[in-house]
Amino acid sequence: MTSSTQGLHHITAICGDPAENRQFFVDVLGLRLVKKTVNFDDPGTYHLYYGDELGRPGSALTFFAFAGAPRGQPGLGAALEIAFAVPAHAMDFWQTRLADHGIQTRRERRFGEQALCFEGPHGNRLALVACDWAARMPAWAGAPVADEYAIRGFHGVTLALAELEPSAAVLEQVLGFQRVAHEGDRLRLRAEAGDGLGSVVDLHIDPAFASAREGVGSIHHVAFRARDTAHQLELRERLAGHGLHATPQIDRQYFQSVYFREPGGVLFEIATDGPGFTVDEPAHELGSSLKLPPQYEPRRELIEKALLDF
Repeated sequence: MTSSTQGLHHITAICGDPAENRQFFVDVLGLRLVKKTVNFDDPGTYHLYYGDELGRPGSALTFFAFAGAPRGQPGLGAALEIAFAVPAHAMDFWQTRLADHGIQTRRERRFGEQALCFEGPHGNRLALVACDWAARMPAWAGAPVADEYAIRGFHGVTLALAELEPSAAVLEQVLGFQRVAHEGDRLRLRAEAGDGLGSVVDLHIDPAFASAREGVGSIHHVAFRARDTAHQLELRERLAGHGLHATPQIDRQYFQSVYFREPGGVLFEIATDGPGFTVDEPAHELGSSLKLPPQYEPRRELIEKALLDF
């Protein structure tokens, strides 16, 4: 399929206090804060981007920060868990590191892989998955975690759904994922490109789940990669052919976006690989100052006053 995506581009979740968010994802998990900007649809709130050295597609975890907002509820129609890829020998290191920070973990075995599961400070469900291929990928040199153990980017994401086939059909027939294994109430699909960052989507099927409620700790949307705007439009045409409505292309400054809801209710995005996060600041300064899209620069003083300083 010529229009297949290579996998996940980014995942966007919701957090509370932005300082607490940064402390955990940078100081504990060792990700890099690559962009400090605002929610383009609500410029009075932060939009924080974390990832590898450059926030490359497949590594970018982003947060809308709503300090004081109520907790969300995981459940049907939303992503349930974000999984990161770490080298295969890193499980003991991470279990000890997280315990030292007061974080309880549990080990699971899924589809033949070891996973270390835990919650972030806002209730976000997270996992570290031991991957044979992760050690061959570069780690961010500035991380507070040694290269031999460091997170490389996403392993994948788990979606909570009441039905399997409608959502699986979109992933297969529109985005080009392939079914690779079925284990209990989980179906695993993998991007056509194979092993690598963000290549896995697990569908967790349980009609007894309550419906998801958006709030702090919930996952807002899951974005998949398009090579460029032409590829993005090709994927959008496939969505239309599948009877799904998608937005027009929307300029998010660091990538172009198209949004749609898949049949199970999860908000999906298709995002272009470029131009990337160095479009408005050099690589060595990423995340060091507040960046605003051009339409909000005239309001910078008011926006900065509205934001919590951290």
